[in-house]
Amino acid sequence: MSDLQELRKQALIGAGIDTLAVRAGQVRSAEGEHSEALYLTSSFVFDSAEQAAARFSGEQQGNVYSRYTNPTVRTFEERMAAMEGAESAVATASGMAAILSVCMGLLKSGDHIVCSRSVFGTTTVLFTKYLARFGVSTTFVDPIDFVAWEQAFTSSTRLVFVETPSNPLCDVIDLQRLADLTHKHDALFVVDNCFCTPALQQPIKFGADLIVHSATKYIDGQGRCLGGLVAGPQHLINEVLGFIRSAGPTLSAFNAWVFLKGLETLRLRMDAHSASAQALAEWLYEQPQVEKVYYAGLPSHPGHALAAQQQRGFGGVLSFCVKGGREQAWRVINETRIMSLTANLGDAKTTIVHPATTTHGRLDDEQKLTAGITENLIRVAVGLEDIADLKADLARGLSAIA
Repeated sequence: MSDLQELRKQALIGAGIDTLAVRAGQVRSAEGEHSEALYLTSSFVFDSAEQAAARFSGEQQGNVYSRYTNPTVRTFEERMAAMEGAESAVATASGMAAILSVCMGLLKSGDHIVCSRSVFGTTTVLFTKYLARFGVSTTFVDPIDFVAWEQAFTSSTRLVFVETPSNPLCDVIDLQRLADLTHKHDALFVVDNCFCTPALQQPIKFGADLIVHSATKYIDGQGRCLGGLVAGPQHLINEVLGFIRSAGPTLSAFNAWVFLKGLETLRLRMDAHSASAQALAEWLYEQPQVEKVYYAGLPSHPGHALAAQQQRGFGGVLSFCVKGGREQAWRVINETRIMSLTANLGDAKTTIVHPATTTHGRLDDEQKLTAGITENLIRVAVGLEDIADLKADLARGLSAIA
C-alpha cells in the first residue's frame, strides 16, 4: 500500500456509515482506477521462490490463490468489517456457508450450541441434521424467554446463535442482555444480521462476538449473486478463514465486485424498504381477512420498543397470518400479480412466499409448531415498487378469501 493510500485509509477512521459503504477497503492499482477493480484470476505470480515461500507460510502478506486471497474479495471484506464496526471479516460463497464456516472453524465434537428457535429453516437443518453427525448438539429456545436461555446453557456450550429480527416472525432479541448472559458462560455470541444489515443495526456495539450475513439479500439488493460474510475480531476470523482456506466455500471475485456496488446504495435502499414495509404492515393490520401481522415497526409488536433502541429502522420484511389455513394462504399468494413468488428476500422487487412449505419446509411438524410457522403464514419482503401498487396487489389476493 502506498503512502497516499495509507493516508486515505486513515482518513476513513471514524467516518460515517454512508462514507464507509462507498470508500472503505479500496486500494487502487497502478492503473489508478476509480471504481473497484475486478480481479478475475485463480492464482497470483510471485517475484521469487523466496517470496512464494513467505506468502504461503503467512510470513509475508499478499495474494496467493483466490480460494482465500483475492484483492476484490478483500475490498468487500474490509468494507463490510468497517461498516459493522468489526476488526476483520472473511467472505464466503453463501450465507449458509458463512454459518457453516463459523461452526467448523470454532467448534469440535462434544460442543453445544444454544440457538433461537426463530431462525431460517435451513439454519435449523444445518444444526440438527449435519452438525449433529459430528457430535455438536443444539438446544433451541424461545428467543425472548430469558429464563429459557439461562436454563439452556451447559458446561459444553460454546456458541449462541440468533437472528434479530428473525425470519419470518420478526422476533426481536435483546442483544446486550443475551451477550452478557453468553459471556457469563464463556461462550461466543453470533448474530445473523441479514434482515437489518449494518445500515440499520450493528450488533457488535451490543456485545456480539461475530456477525454473519447472507450478502445474497440486501447487500446485493437486486437478486443477482450468492455470497456470505463473517465479521468479528481478528483472532476468531483467523480460525474461520483457516476452515475456508482448507474447505473452499469461497466467494467469487465477480460476486464480491457486485456486492461492492450494492453497498454504495445500501442505506438509501434500507430506508426505502423500511418505509414501504411500515406502510404495508399498517395497511395489512386493518384488513378483515388478516388475523395477525408480524412487523417490529408496529406498536402492537412485543419487540417494538426494543427494536427502536437497537435499530435505525425496522427493515423490509414482514409476515402475516390470514384467516384460514394453507388453502387460503396459497390463494392469496396465487392471486398476486406484481409480487414475485420466490423464497429470496432483500431484492428491489417485492417477494412473497409461504414459509411452511418453502423456506421452513424441511422442518418437521413439531419444529414448525415451536417456531410459529403456521399454515396460514405468508412472508413478504417489501421491495422498492410504489406502495400503492403493492397494497393493490395484496388486496387482490385478500379479496380471493373474503
